[in-house]
Parts: sequence; structure tokens; C-alpha cells
Amino acid sequence: MLPEVVYTPESLVRQPGRLISGLVSDLVASRELAWRLFVRNISAQYRQTMFGYLWAFLPALATTALWCFLHSQKILEFETFGIPYPVFVLTGTVLWQTFVESLNAPLKAINQSRSMLARTNFPREAILATSVGEVLFSFSIRLLLLVGVLVWFQTALPATVFFVPFGVLAIIGLGFALGLMLVPVGALYQDVGRAITTIVGFWMFLTPVIYPAPTTWPAELVNWINPVSPLLLVTRDWLLSGETAWLPGFFLVSAGATIVLFFSLLAFRVTMPIMIERMNA
Repeated sequence: MLPEVVYTPESLVRQPGRLISGLVSDLVASRELAWRLFVRNISAQYRQTMFGYLWAFLPALATTALWCFLHSQKILEFETFGIPYPVFVLTGTVLWQTFVESLNAPLKAINQSRSMLARTNFPREAILATSVGEVLFSFSIRLLLLVGVLVWFQTALPATVFFVPFGVLAIIGLGFALGLMLVPVGALYQDVGRAITTIVGFWMFLTPVIYPAPTTWPAELVNWINPVSPLLLVTRDWLLSGETAWLPGFFLVSAGATIVLFFSLLAFRVTMPIMIERMNA
């Protein structure tokens, strides 16, 4: 049973306690709806495709194959410290694509649910929960590919492999927090979605996805100020080597992403009625 909705002329911003309690209660109440939307979206996404769920990891496989070819031809030469380059680059690619999907997820979910938002009164947080589930589902399929490659190259996994889920959640949290910040503007102007597509293509080359962390200036500085870098580096190190020098940055970015995500959720709750009205204008 959905919670009763009470409309009041007083802004919720002036009642932070009520705002937070309403957010929590709606997140709990939207679990069943979020699950139904998740099943519907996943089924619709792969129903009319020839390769079905293969599309979840074909982009990662194609990207990895390209960089491996360039590396084998000595066009790009990177020292991966005993880790087979296909394993190294596929791990980075899977983590990066997970971040990009998380970044796009909030705005994509809102745009796909415009008609539903306009016609039906329901906890809007269900749409966000559904989009997180879709990101996790896509990651789980790519994880199967990654496990197969690890087995193929007989890669020995360190004990820190058990920390990898925390790294993945941190990457998803950062992407979702940044994406949710853009929803109030992106839901009204398509320029935002197009700008994200352009930016992430350039952003990838500034992130150590296909190469180790740089140690020369100014690339080292770019790596330090890139919020994705410590999360990706630590998660990959936990999976492949067991040793990492990026834990301080990992915890700093994770804490910052948690704060941004919290306030972005509150902003989403406050601005959603305005966005719906503007989208239908």
C-alpha cells in the first residue's frame, strides 16, 4: 500500500526532517514497483534483438580486442606488471562502462518514464531504484565475461578479491550521484544527454582504463583530480594484484560521492513535481 500523499503550499526545503523521512519511506514502499519495472525494462531491452543478452558485454569485448590489437602491434606499449594485458584492459573497460551506465542511468530512466510520470501518482524513487538494478544486471553479465577471461589466462586472484564488490558499488555510487545532479536540467533540455555522451568519450582517455596510473607530469596531476581514477585503480588492484597505493583517494571520493548522492536525492524529491509540470507544458 502506497503512503498517503499530502500537498502543502509550504516548501519541503524548510522541513528537512519531513523531507528525509518521506524519502526513506518512499524508497521502502517502492520496492515491489521497482522490481516490476526492472523485469519489464530488461525484458523489453533484449526481446527483439538477435544476440539478446550478448549485447551486454559485446561492447566491452570489442573495445578490449581493439586495444589488445594496438598493444600487440607495439602502437601502444604499457607495463602491466606481470598481468596479461587482455585481463588488465578488460577489467578496466568493464569498470569504466559500469561507471558510464551509472552516470547515464538517472536521466535515461526519467526520459523513458515521461508518460508514466505524467499520468500516474507513485513514488518517483522507484524509477531510480529500477535504473540501479539495470546497471547491476549489466555488470553481472560482463562479470561472467571477465571471469571467463581470468580463467583462460589462469590468473591467480589475491585475497583482496573479496573487497571488489565494495569498489564496484563505489563506482556505481559516484556515477549515479553525478548523473542524478544533472536530472533537473537534463530532463528539460536534451543538450545535457548529448553533452554527457561527448564528455565521457574524452573522459575515458583521462582515466587509467587501458593504461596504468601515470607517474609523469602533467598526466599524474590529471589522474589525481579525476574522481573516477582512485575508484577504478583500487578496484582493479583488489582484483588483480592485491596491492594498491590509492586507498586514501578511494575513501575520499567514496565519502564525497555518498554526500553528493544524498543531497541529490533530496533535490530530486523537491524538484520532481516542477520537472513533471515543465515536461508536460
